[in-house]
Amino acid sequence: MIWCVDDDDTIREIEVYTLTQTGFEARGFSDGNSMLEALRTEKPELIVLDIMLPGKDGVEVLKEIRNNPLTKGIPVIMATAKGTEMDKIYGLDTGADDYLVKPFGVMEMVSRIKAVLRRCESAEKNDDTVSVGDIVLIDREHLVTVKGEKITLTFKEYKLLKLFMNSPGIVFSRDKLLSEVWGVDYLGESRTVDMHIKTLRQKLGEAGSQIKTVIGIGYKMGSSK
Repeated sequence: MIWCVDDDDTIREIEVYTLTQTGFEARGFSDGNSMLEALRTEKPELIVLDIMLPGKDGVEVLKEIRNNPLTKGIPVIMATAKGTEMDKIYGLDTGADDYLVKPFGVMEMVSRIKAVLRRCESAEKNDDTVSVGDIVLIDREHLVTVKGEKITLTFKEYKLLKLFMNSPGIVFSRDKLLSEVWGVDYLGESRTVDMHIKTLRQKLGEAGSQIKTVIGIGYKMGSSK
């Protein structure tokens, strides 16, 4: 999912339309505050963020993203009508992963997004060990340990745990978990998620309490200390 933040309705709609036509899922926001609010429960693959926004400008929004341990790893491409070298350097120093100067072609935007996602994917492959509390997951070995002790999980349990550990603090609805772990074409009941969460917690022992129930919504992983 790619998020596009721009207060110009026409530009935002063109960005979202182009991305959906090129195989991405995309969502638009007209201001930074609404996007930051959405980040409390969702996590996009990448954000295209305009600098000139009503209320908080793009630089302020980017700082909040980078200062939050739950969102700091999300790639961000800054988009702005300001095109001087100093503006570019300032945006990148603030934590932007790339920079687009308006007016830019939509296919240039798509190419930049793909390039940033490739870089991030490569970085993730080189650092595939993640830990939350006493739980350590080493993806290249398909290994999970709790306090150094190996835990045997089913394929779906492993995928659930990996999803939670890669997005600590992010709340996943049951429908979202079904889509991410079982696939969008899965026709089963959301009760399946509850059953798998129950057995996953049991296998993790005391560390299973890191998987929190969010009443009326779904589940999340407690943030690492």
